[in-house]
Amino acid sequence: MSEDIFYKSVTELSEMLSTGDISAVELAKTFIERKNSVDDKVGAFISCDEKSTLVAAEKSDGRRAKGESLGVLDGIPVGLKDLLAVRGQPLTCASKMLEKYVSPYTGTAMAKLESRGAVFWGRLNMDEFAMGSSCETSAFIKTRNPWNLECIPGGSSGGSAAAVAAGECACSLGSDTGGSIRQPASLCGIVGMKPTYGLVSRFGLAAFASSLDQIGPFARSVEDAAILLEAVAGYDRLDSTSFNVEIPDYRAALSTESLKGKKIGVPKEYFGVGISSEVSGLVNAAISRCVELGGEVVEISLPHTDLAIPVYYIIATAEASSNLARYDGIRYTHRSSEAKDIVDVYFKSRAEGFGEEVKRRIILGSYVLSSGYYDAYYLRAQKVRTLIRGDFEKAFETVDVIMTPTSPTKAFKFGEKTSDPLSMYLSDICTINVNLAGLPGISVPCGFTSDNMPVGLQMIGKAFDEASLLSYAYAYEQSCQWHKAHPKL
Repeated sequence: MSEDIFYKSVTELSEMLSTGDISAVELAKTFIERKNSVDDKVGAFISCDEKSTLVAAEKSDGRRAKGESLGVLDGIPVGLKDLLAVRGQPLTCASKMLEKYVSPYTGTAMAKLESRGAVFWGRLNMDEFAMGSSCETSAFIKTRNPWNLECIPGGSSGGSAAAVAAGECACSLGSDTGGSIRQPASLCGIVGMKPTYGLVSRFGLAAFASSLDQIGPFARSVEDAAILLEAVAGYDRLDSTSFNVEIPDYRAALSTESLKGKKIGVPKEYFGVGISSEVSGLVNAAISRCVELGGEVVEISLPHTDLAIPVYYIIATAEASSNLARYDGIRYTHRSSEAKDIVDVYFKSRAEGFGEEVKRRIILGSYVLSSGYYDAYYLRAQKVRTLIRGDFEKAFETVDVIMTPTSPTKAFKFGEKTSDPLSMYLSDICTINVNLAGLPGISVPCGFTSDNMPVGLQMIGKAFDEASLLSYAYAYEQSCQWHKAHPKL
């Protein structure tokens, strides 16, 4: 099988399945072989079940033989970040705390994919409990950037991004709490999208920060991202934060003419200190291309941008300390063999099961929620969060889309920031505000640095207007073709 098939889009692979150029079983075997040949270098997969993947592919072939195809995704291998629940599959969150846990149910987004015939292919590596920006806090394996194996793939959804970039799966799902889809997508040279908060059900997503987490797609193209998003979006009564809004045909809304007459907001705060000159140069060139496509640049200000890091790490850690309290060594989690009494079970199991970064965030979150500090930190952070959202609302009164860098730098080398947590936290400075405001954001490839490392352009849209945002991204993508570049492994 030609290597080119690993880098074909979902739409191209679906067409091959429809015409009989390849069967779903052959396609699944192709990706299995690809994973077996390159993943010892990339390390994207925590686990995989080849047998169940092939069984699902056989069912897809059976449907097609009867003329009962379930659509574009029928027979397409989709990778899943290892915090998304699928019945009978492991769900480890890349943590020793859940090392032996197997999910007893399937989450809503995954059930929707399954109903469209998608073939689940492997559990993908991540930062432990989604806490990290480099995929270095995983308790199990090291995921490497396919463009440079000495560099990180980004995080927390590093495995989901690296697997797509390396051609080990056709597309994947990740989760985005403060940039965990968009940032690794940028660093690995693929498309990654965080939907509006509440558009995709969080039922079946192991929670990190419940008011920030969102499930979203990784793909080779904007069109593929639109297909995946439409498949998983929609109201779910099992998720109290789910919004009941109409889901349009995102793919049909794509247009190369969509930027004509649109006002592009460029916030000055996103091009200052901390943004590398190469990244800002490539992003500015991408914005200039959008102007050539008919857009008009409007300089805007998002004045509370500099407060994003402290606000995010107060709110996110507070919610994390609450959510992770359930992992206590009593029920389905790791239990210490050294425990002598019930107190030991709690203390030793959590000490052994959680990694250093998770412990750091639990401690910080417990502190800001504690008596005497709640008003000073957590309540104040929530008030500033409202101001950040207000900045975006004011900006969208005059512009149609906001464009910024996705990541302040290219992918950095392993170990470069692990000893300095604050430096690591700043890796998400361009993406965090979007989560705090609950808005949709997408990262699309916009070029390469002098040492051939990918850079992403972030587009931010209005709440629940993913159709327009995807169309703007599509217009840019089709004008430059950066998404068709692939690493050599």
